[in-house]
Amino acid sequence: MSTTPLALYRPAPAVGRDAQALHRAATPEFSGWLEHTRPAGGCSRPIRLTGTIAAVDRNTGRITSHMHTDELPDRTLYKACSNRRQSVCLDCAWVYQGDAYQVICRGLTGGKGVPASVGRHPVGFATFTAPSFGPVHHRHVARHTCRSQQRCDCRPSPCRARKNAGTCPHLQPVACFARHDADDPQLGQPLCLDCYDHAHQVVWNYFSGELWRRTKQAIERQLAALCRRRGIPLVRAVAASGKVRWVPPVRVSHGKVAEMQRRAAVHFHALLRLDGVDPDDPDVLVPPPVGITVDDLEAAVHAAARQITVTTPAHPDRPQGWLIAWGEQVDVRRINTDGGELTDGKVAAYLAKYATKATEATGHSLTRLTPATINDYADPEGDHVARLIDACWHLGRPTPTNGTGGAATAGDRQDGLDAKPNVYAGLRRWAHMLGFGGHFLTKARRYSVTFGLLRDTRAAYRRTEDDEPADTVTVGTLTYIGSGWLSEGDALLANTAARQRRESSRIGREELAHEAWLLGAAA
Repeated sequence: MSTTPLALYRPAPAVGRDAQALHRAATPEFSGWLEHTRPAGGCSRPIRLTGTIAAVDRNTGRITSHMHTDELPDRTLYKACSNRRQSVCLDCAWVYQGDAYQVICRGLTGGKGVPASVGRHPVGFATFTAPSFGPVHHRHVARHTCRSQQRCDCRPSPCRARKNAGTCPHLQPVACFARHDADDPQLGQPLCLDCYDHAHQVVWNYFSGELWRRTKQAIERQLAALCRRRGIPLVRAVAASGKVRWVPPVRVSHGKVAEMQRRAAVHFHALLRLDGVDPDDPDVLVPPPVGITVDDLEAAVHAAARQITVTTPAHPDRPQGWLIAWGEQVDVRRINTDGGELTDGKVAAYLAKYATKATEATGHSLTRLTPATINDYADPEGDHVARLIDACWHLGRPTPTNGTGGAATAGDRQDGLDAKPNVYAGLRRWAHMLGFGGHFLTKARRYSVTFGLLRDTRAAYRRTEDDEPADTVTVGTLTYIGSGWLSEGDALLANTAARQRRESSRIGREELAHEAWLLGAAA
């Protein structure tokens, strides 16, 4: 038996992945290493930490055990990266997608601390799209004959058929008679790159969160005004400070996902649930008052989408700012919880899937850009995405001005330094996201459970599974030393073990569900 301690193991250099895996698996301590890496198993780039780990008694504060990571395999502690993006880490995105499904679905059906009565609240599924910034290639099926639009094989209409097809000022055709396939790379690309307003699109992406915030407020104002017209009284609510307020009897709780379209403009899918107000406890979820229905919610959404706009602050390139408004395609559909086509489970799965994506629909998936890397991706004469990135970087530049949109004079430079920072500066920070800097999944505070609660519950379950005392808390003083597995062979072994555990869990759940079905059928 080898006498080399596991902590001193280093993979054999300059060998292939399979040889590295065999070398690791041949060590006597392999099973211990595999158990040690289990928390990060499946992660493509786990975080490696070094430092001390102590177990502390919750009641007395006394340290019951103490260990340094030098005593662990590879002298490091592995932690999953927890990245939500499928293109970055498939395993961590799978965990995030499951949590996102629970967050969204619990707001529709209840569970995990949310009362089951929310399943009887009216719910609308609204889609808000961006306006047009120029004609793009698109695929439109006038009449679907397929069973599922996710696997649609229907014949599309011509892209942009025009009887008198001419050219734009840049001599590009303004018509397209092609019937694009669903995977056609031309989809979402402008007919003329020079005519397309790339600056307006990235500014729209940047301010779309503010547009949504005002729209949500307008929807609630529309419903409050409807209550007044129908004689539904205000509700007396007492805040935690003891202050008495009279509030509208209905409010809207939402769960929202942002989706990046192929043309690289975001649009929002929002679940809008109607809730009432309990005068005794404002945090309790109660049904909306009688007389307010999902039809009223749909009318309020359309009215708010038509009325609400945002005018952005002045910019040297556009002193009057840009107008931020929704596009014409605002759709509201009802959730059918009785087995119809649009059920709560299908909607939750649909939104959870898009919560793990970002700019992949555009064909690009970038990390944050810096002055050293921006020239590799931004090009004012390049393709669609390159021009959008260039617009973000150009508009987000430091621009001290004299207040009229012109260049600053020598005397104005100090005033520019003393003034408020450029409100468009964030476009550079989010250039890799084509201007969109918001969260891809957000929710109202009262809508459902939180990601933090789900993570804490999972961590508590793991401690129970590892037989850790309930009155003990683990405290780590750790330092980041790197990312990724030490070798490709380690990645192969850890990820294969994680897939096997996941498949075993899936089969176990299916067997339990089948057994429960058999017991129910026998009864």
